[in-house]
Amino acid sequence: MRSVSTVSGKPTAQERASALRTIKSVLPYLWPADHPWVKRRVVWAMIVLIGAKVISVLTPFLYKAAVDALSGEMRDDSLLLMLGAVALTIAYGVARIFTVGFGELRDFIFVPVSQRALRQLALETFGHIHRLSLRYHLTRKTGGLSRIIERGVKGVDFLLRFMLFSVGPLGLELLFVTGIFAFVFDLRYAAVVVVTIWAYVTWTFKVTEWRVSIRRAMNAADTEANQKAIDSLLNFETVRYFGAAARETRRYDESMEGYEKLAVKTGQSLAALNFGQALIISLGLMTVMVMAAMGVQQGKLTVGDFVMVQAYMIQITMPLGFLGTVYREIRQALVDMAEMFDLLHQPAEINDKADATALKVEGGALSFTNVNFAYDPARPILKDVSIDLPAGKTVALVGPSGSGKSTIGRLLFRFYDVTGGAIKIDGQDIRDVTQASLHAQIGVVPQDTVLFNDTIYYNIAYGRPEATRAEVEAAAKAAKIHDFVISLPEGYETSVGERGLKLSGGEKQRVGIARTLLKNPPILLLDEATSALDTQTERDIQESLKEMGEGRTVITIAHRLSTIADADQIIVLEAGAVVERGTHEQLLAQQGRYSAMWARQSSEDEDAAAEAAPERLDHT
Repeated sequence: MRSVSTVSGKPTAQERASALRTIKSVLPYLWPADHPWVKRRVVWAMIVLIGAKVISVLTPFLYKAAVDALSGEMRDDSLLLMLGAVALTIAYGVARIFTVGFGELRDFIFVPVSQRALRQLALETFGHIHRLSLRYHLTRKTGGLSRIIERGVKGVDFLLRFMLFSVGPLGLELLFVTGIFAFVFDLRYAAVVVVTIWAYVTWTFKVTEWRVSIRRAMNAADTEANQKAIDSLLNFETVRYFGAAARETRRYDESMEGYEKLAVKTGQSLAALNFGQALIISLGLMTVMVMAAMGVQQGKLTVGDFVMVQAYMIQITMPLGFLGTVYREIRQALVDMAEMFDLLHQPAEINDKADATALKVEGGALSFTNVNFAYDPARPILKDVSIDLPAGKTVALVGPSGSGKSTIGRLLFRFYDVTGGAIKIDGQDIRDVTQASLHAQIGVVPQDTVLFNDTIYYNIAYGRPEATRAEVEAAAKAAKIHDFVISLPEGYETSVGERGLKLSGGEKQRVGIARTLLKNPPILLLDEATSALDTQTERDIQESLKEMGEGRTVITIAHRLSTIADADQIIVLEAGAVVERGTHEQLLAQQGRYSAMWARQSSEDEDAAAEAAPERLDHT
């Protein structure tokens, strides 16, 4: 969240500069160089807006003439005498209709422009978030990001509607009315209007600045509560496992309690703001009306003049009544928009080079040459790692937790760039090719396959959206999940639920395998794809993975050594360095770390089998 720079909420020079940058960032969406129709609509909307204000400020003259005609005080004006009181009243009504009609016509013309701008901004921000690095996403909360986008888009919408069609027209109307008071009556009337407006605006801005700081704190409390709610709901099962529903409710309530206190303070300060505004407007109106009444008594003004003064004062005070709300919302909109544009201007850590070319995979040979990497410079993760994997072969990465196995997979997919050395595919450095072409050639089956809250068909077809239904079903058959799917009442149209929670672990993995098979990449990355499954399911999935790897270059990251014993090459990592390499038989013969790990896991498997034997006898 953006911090509150001052207790009073008064904008600092930095904040004012940020507001100007924000407004400048919006302008290209209202005046795009490559969309002349947008420019035409903006121009026509402005013309209609000015026309509406001109009619609006002339309307009270008709009102005055009608009143003078009815009171018998009409002065020598042949046109007005000819029209008469009834016709003048009708003209007054028609003028009001035109004022409202022009306002609606302005909105009718401009709404496609504003909606296009909102769509483009939301789309650009959403796309940019996907381009940001994994490092950025690991440090941010999804609920907070979605809230920033939501508030930012709403802020742009508010700014477009009120800045252009409320504040601007209000300023124009105040200028017109002040001029009319100065020339039609005298400068004293104009002076009262100017002083009233100055006092009103000063009071409104001062109090609103103070209230903005409260609103920012409310934003922080709102975002915190939203993050806790989303995090808790996404981890629904974990909450149930630990009987922590009451604890999660208390955490959420703590955030809402802070929000409640700030909301009360906001409401009370709003009451003070409204009373001050009403007091200033009433004093100004009363002063002008007293002056006009004295003019009528002295014979300098007619009753129509008195009514016209009242009409003008009411006409300008009604929109002024919304000035505090508009100003506060504009300030808040600028804050929300600045957060969104800060997000939009967040630099992507991994970018394609200007001369990057598409990756051309002929066989899929991989090479890691003296690769070094660190998430934090003070804590190296990989140290001079070198791996050569011929096309169509399988390499397995094993080692204790924290040894750097999964980091190698992330570097291959270019979630991060190496800090030393190089990674090449068929002799092409992955930093020299486009990320899109690199990602298209690599299929990943992670330890925990996360599915979209959609149908089974959608999740499998996600691997290649243009695939035919026959191709999707063929991938499901290859992953050995087709029979299960067609046994469901809704078949492939069955919803998998949030993150795929309606499916078992094995079923989710098979959907993930089918999705990757449909993508049909020449290189596969299996990141502990079966470690979270039971033994029988693991064996079944391993058969599917083995079939999937035929003819492809495969990197397998494994915890259970029995699943990678047939790999063409096994790399043993420890503390980010390669300590052993070879085939399963070669590593066992070395009697080193791999051999010790194999012996330990074999012993654990034998113990587990021994414990399971009495249970099987009991069931028989």
